Amino acid sequence: MKKLISLIALISSVTVSALTFAEVEVIVHPSNAAALDKDSIQRIYLGKTRAFPGGGEAVAISLKEGSGPEGEFTKNVLGKSAKQLKAYWAKMVFTGKGTPPRQIDSAEEMVKLISTNPNLIGFVPAGSAGAAKVVGKF
Repeated sequence: MKKLISLIALISSVTVSALTFAEVEVIVHPSNAAALDKDSIQRIYLGKTRAFPGGGEAVAISLKEGSGPEGEFTKNVLGKSAKQLKAYWAKMVFTGKGTPPRQIDSAEEMVKLISTNPNLIGFVPAGSAGAAKVVGKF
């Protein structure tokens, strides 16, 4: 009986941990005053616009492909599967219409880059924004 209770407790804590990392926060430089909704974020990340709604240059950066937060962002914000996003960018690159966002190794590196460059936009696991400004939580 003790083993069963321990097993249930372990499974519950793992499930709660997984849910904690399921959300991502879209972040920008603290001085960025642009109002960003999901549609604006999608347009920037899919290369359909290169400017924030307020007019400043927007450069999207992404966490490495295959990371948990990257998958959640792709699914919840861009509305695509990883395979669909890869095919989308292959077409954009082939036709000369765009290049995919630069990939960053870690959330810490992403926050550091965004905190020093007002043109960048990125995403991190919820609660990891640090000095960056959160403009959306998905």
